Amino acid sequence: MITISNLTKQYGRNIILDNLSLSIKKGEVFGLLGTNGAGKSTLLSILATITKPSSGTVEVNNLNLLKEKKKARKIIGYVPQDVSLWENMTVKENLLFWSKFSKKKVETERLLELCQTVRLDDKWKEKVSKLSGGMKRKLNIAVALIHDPDILLMDEPTVGIDLQSKLEINQYIKKLAQSGKTIVYTTHDMSEILTLCDRIGVLKEGKLPFIGTLDDAKKRINPLLTAEQIMYKLLNDPL
Repeated sequence: MITISNLTKQYGRNIILDNLSLSIKKGEVFGLLGTNGAGKSTLLSILATITKPSSGTVEVNNLNLLKEKKKARKIIGYVPQDVSLWENMTVKENLLFWSKFSKKKVETERLLELCQTVRLDDKWKEKVSKLSGGMKRKLNIAVALIHDPDILLMDEPTVGIDLQSKLEINQYIKKLAQSGKTIVYTTHDMSEILTLCDRIGVLKEGKLPFIGTLDDAKKRINPLLTAEQIMYKLLNDPL
């Protein structure tokens, strides 16, 4: 579903992503783990067609992102790290506003269904400014799903929220994957990576020194270590 080949992004002499290559299968939840500044948000921004790479290619469902951007955007949903909502509008008004950017007409019933799915239907007429952080994160996800994308890019969607909201969002992500959506998920939270993801990519200094399952990581490092210890070593050991 996603094929990244020799992808590089640099600003002046500062190399953010360094010759990355990666393939992600349809229906897979692929977790990107990395410290601040590792390049996670930059990679998702490129996949979302917001940022152009310096070199290399990216294809989604056999569509070249640079040459077929408009077609690619129809199948991509993007949940940015920063909540992108209108604070003075209601939940309904936000969904109606963002639905105008969809290439096909979205009925109000569909938007209400999305609210029900993320458990915000009782907040339908509530102003966003009155919602909790977790509720705003859920609404941010609902906005990304308005056009029913095949690929969902999620940049730390549970950062800074309460445990209950985090668990609800994680359960919803599992359901999305089960429905066949391909999900790329960035986080600092090792427990989320271990709970949600089919495979893991560890991004360090713009490179991907590890791509694989937890079992792959154990075989590579030490099968006697716990999952948390394995993740810690992947993040902190030298390249």
